[in-house]
Amino acid sequence: MTSASPLPAAACINAIGTAVPDNDVHHAFVEWAAAQLEDERERSVFARMAQRSGIGHRWSVLPVPAGGRSPVDAGGFYAGAWPTTAERMRMYGDAAPRLAESAVEDLARKADIGAVTHLILASCTGFVAPGVDQILARRLGLAPSVERLLIGYMGCYAGITALRSARHIVRSVPDARVLVICVELSSLHLQRHASLEPLLAMLQFGDGAAAALVTAEQRGIAMGEPLSATLPDSEELIRWDLGDHGFAMHLSGAVPGRIAEALRDPGFLPAAPDSVERWAVHAGGRSILDAVEQALSLSAEALADSRAVLAEYGNMSSGTVLFVLARMLAQDASGRGLALAFGPGLATEGFFFDRAGHGQ
Repeated sequence: MTSASPLPAAACINAIGTAVPDNDVHHAFVEWAAAQLEDERERSVFARMAQRSGIGHRWSVLPVPAGGRSPVDAGGFYAGAWPTTAERMRMYGDAAPRLAESAVEDLARKADIGAVTHLILASCTGFVAPGVDQILARRLGLAPSVERLLIGYMGCYAGITALRSARHIVRSVPDARVLVICVELSSLHLQRHASLEPLLAMLQFGDGAAAALVTAEQRGIAMGEPLSATLPDSEELIRWDLGDHGFAMHLSGAVPGRIAEALRDPGFLPAAPDSVERWAVHAGGRSILDAVEQALSLSAEALADSRAVLAEYGNMSSGTVLFVLARMLAQDASGRGLALAFGPGLATEGFFFDRAGHGQ
């Protein structure tokens, strides 16, 4: 009788590639959004919040029309009749695979991505069938036998879910080579609003893609035990509603306080904050990062990587935490870490990590 193969020491994120589109729409959006508000006090509040957002750039796959600055200008995607969900999904079906492929190309410059056995794709900003996973498998020349998993509509913590799923695969199939991709095109879901809260929600989001290779090879970031928690009585705080004109985000101003309340509970995290040396927190917005920092009594430098990602790209939904982890991979530092992301539910997903070969 043949004995079972031992579990690998740890599943590791060997490398991460990232990509964003060419068009920086952040400042043009701020001007457009302010013009939607009729109340002078609300305009003043919006301008102050935009200035304090910690965001300097957000990128969009939507082309900028000739002579314009953003897709809301004459000749742009949002000029004239407001695009229907069907029109937005046609754009998603074309642009999402291209942006994801750019992230994979960046990954291929950092790691050998040959012989991929599993493909996990997370995206909550569009639907197309055959899916982006199948489109990419064909374009990348993956074997027809590649096992695919599509994680859809989970929101900002889907990147954690995708990496956690890759960990489970590698620990059960030690020779697995798992390609994890997150691609989000949030700019396809601009909504017409003349009220403050939805415009502040839209202020956070941009487009981006990330691709990671997860294997049992002890190189990069070793993923440890996962965590998952849904906060009670919070399901209305973050919603992502499908409508006739795209997906409408509802992001309550109460979210940061609710997250801080949960994190202050000594039993919420399975480890004391002072036992964690590195924090890869989803850059959901400055107020989210401030809430995490204050609730856990972290140093001002603890969330530096998250704040840097927020400044350069905004909130890219599921891919954002991979951008943070990519910065940490580049630093090649060791020390126990915790990756955390928050999203609809209101729920928290995460996992512990360390440099491969150290502590996991």
